[in-house]
Amino acid sequence: MLTLMEIQSLKGHNCLFKHSVYKRISVSISLTILIFVFGLFPKLVLTYYSTGIYPYISSSLRFVSSIFPFAIGDLVYLLLIGFVIYKVVRFFRKRKTLNRKHRVIVPLQVLNFFLVLYILFKIAWGLNYSRPSVSEELGIGDEKYSVKELVLLGDYFVKKTNSLKSKQSKIPAYSINDLEQNSSKAYDLLKNKNSLFRYKNPCLKPVSSNWLTSKAGIEGYYAPLTGEANMNMALPDFVKPYVSCHEIAHQLGISYEDEANLLGYLTASNMPDVNYQYSANYEMLRYILFEIRMKSPQDYKLLYEKIEPRVLADFKTEKEFWRKYNGDMFGYMDAAFDSFLKLNNQPKGIDSYQDIVIWLWNIHKKELKKVERERVNSAYSR
Repeated sequence: MLTLMEIQSLKGHNCLFKHSVYKRISVSISLTILIFVFGLFPKLVLTYYSTGIYPYISSSLRFVSSIFPFAIGDLVYLLLIGFVIYKVVRFFRKRKTLNRKHRVIVPLQVLNFFLVLYILFKIAWGLNYSRPSVSEELGIGDEKYSVKELVLLGDYFVKKTNSLKSKQSKIPAYSINDLEQNSSKAYDLLKNKNSLFRYKNPCLKPVSSNWLTSKAGIEGYYAPLTGEANMNMALPDFVKPYVSCHEIAHQLGISYEDEANLLGYLTASNMPDVNYQYSANYEMLRYILFEIRMKSPQDYKLLYEKIEPRVLADFKTEKEFWRKYNGDMFGYMDAAFDSFLKLNNQPKGIDSYQDIVIWLWNIHKKELKKVERERVNSAYSR
């Protein structure tokens, strides 16, 4: 039997625990609202977070993570998943002993756990989703292209990619250290033009499981809580330079995929190394051809015929790589895309645009329009 003093002590303890739960959830909700409201002001996010405290947070995380030879981000996520499973199992085992007050406290504890994760994610990296478009920082316009201009852009990248392929000899078998060193150099070459490219404490790591990552259709990923850029090292070697530059862009606070594609292209294509240049232009050609295939299938066929056999061989190698891990899904995607184009016998997607293709057009449009004018004038003079 419990004494009166012990009962009073237990009640006091429960009251303190209850008060502690309410206090924690109040703090978490307040911080969540504050972060959410702050994210509504992109310029403030850019000034005080993305170019303010974030570079220090990111650099510090990379410094710590680089001490370990494996992807500690994967370990952190496994521990979090394990913790959640443990708590769920523990809850169901003890559910018969729970009383009325737990109907309020337990949901609040669950909510607080996810709010804390949200806050950590936003502070560690996620607020970058609220920054202005990186194209604005780089002074790249957003003028949309016509189908004719898109085909002109496609023709330019076909010729550029063909030319670079002819200059390639043997493609290196890249190690993770090769990629970290060379891709860091790619960013260093542009840091004097824009501080956005400043990359301290490099930290590029192989994924924990190439098989699982490939099965999921992932080339690489960024771990926000540890600052690591993770590479799928099973990828064909000719795509690795671009993918590594893309993942580093995420480390520098570039959250959206198209924006990371842009930085990946700018850095890799600026390298003196022809393998990096080819990797960047090859990847951009894929995006452009996809867009042309949707908007003008006939022009897509004509451009495809201009691609050099060795480049087409790389397309085939990459396609077979993904088919090896995702054969069934690959077939469904091809069938769905073909049905999409054939529906009502009309080319669809005329009004849709990929940001990366818009930016590529704006980067090269002066050069392309000049070439087109010269071609037209030459044709008239004949």
